[in-house]
Amino acid sequence: MTPLAQTALAELNTPALLLDSAVLERNCDAMAQRAARHGVALRPHLKTSKSAEVARLATRGHSGAITVSTVAEADYFARYGFLDLTYAVGISAGKIDALHRVQRMHGARVNLLADCVGAVRAVAARARALGASFGLLIEVDTGGGRGGVSPDDEETLLAIAAEVQRSESLTLAGVLTHAGHSYHAEGLDSIRAIAEAERAGAVRAAECLRAAGFTVDVVSVGATPTAVCAERLDGVTEMRPGVYTFFDLDQAARGICGIEDIALSVLATVIGHNPRSRRVLIDAGALALSKDESAAEFRGGLGFGLVCRADGTTPLPGLRVAELHQEHGLIAIEGDGDDDLQAMFEALPIGSRVRILPHHACMTAAPYDRYHVVRGSSASVYAVWGKALGWRAA
Repeated sequence: MTPLAQTALAELNTPALLLDSAVLERNCDAMAQRAARHGVALRPHLKTSKSAEVARLATRGHSGAITVSTVAEADYFARYGFLDLTYAVGISAGKIDALHRVQRMHGARVNLLADCVGAVRAVAARARALGASFGLLIEVDTGGGRGGVSPDDEETLLAIAAEVQRSESLTLAGVLTHAGHSYHAEGLDSIRAIAEAERAGAVRAAECLRAAGFTVDVVSVGATPTAVCAERLDGVTEMRPGVYTFFDLDQAARGICGIEDIALSVLATVIGHNPRSRRVLIDAGALALSKDESAAEFRGGLGFGLVCRADGTTPLPGLRVAELHQEHGLIAIEGDGDDDLQAMFEALPIGSRVRILPHHACMTAAPYDRYHVVRGSSASVYAVWGKALGWRAA
């Protein structure tokens, strides 16, 4: 963390990524309490923030185990002392050299993820050639339809486990699933049903392996919507939510959080007024905000993000980022009257600053190299937090 002498928001170069540490801490504490109530470990997915400072808050008071999704994240977090890592993307042999270096240089332990015998065989061979060893989790598909073995596909589950057991370089750690389809479920009751299917499927796969004599220590589930809505997690050992640290419009639109729980925003400068198109121009475009409109699946009128004053995250009525170009954002106002247009221009004069609440915090944060950290409605930045970038280790 780089402390600052209370730098005013008006002095920042824009676009800039703002992070409200008060909201962040509240979100982290709430999820930690939720995991404790269910009696499971919390292994937060840090792909959202990619930040060691966020990781310290998200793991405060428990094991320090985290989830990552890139080799760059694994290397970055290990350098900051986070040494119990699950790499939660299906592994390929080409990444083994870099992950072995992470383990060797930092003393980390990396668990890998696979869902087929071929991947396990290739990874085991490369690891054996390097003299490396890894834990391996079998990915289970509990309805997301992305990667993973069906929890009812006993033949494939046992074949993967047997391949791991035969190898000299891998150890079966357990099973892992991700209910990504919960992001498209309408209504909390639907998400609760998905959470139960996620839990039950992971437990069923673990029981299948145990019945065949395999040791299964880890039964891992994870998605922010299901972590928030799950009514029971018996049989599960850990959960891996990620975006809950920041939340965003996508989560707010489905009732997982409130607007007041969104910790991340983009600070932008008003650079123009266009009365012909009835737009206010800002210097945050598609690269600064992303073109994700995921919340529009459940709520209209959001555009590419909601507009707030620079000193807070309460959306200004009727304003939204309606269009995005690479480095331009165009703010529109509801209605078509001249008085409304003039009022918008007066409220957002050229040179003024606004904050934009994003649809998808992970996508929006990814291109930035730092967070400008604020607290509450303060108009000043009190710290700068670094983060990982890209896919390759440093």
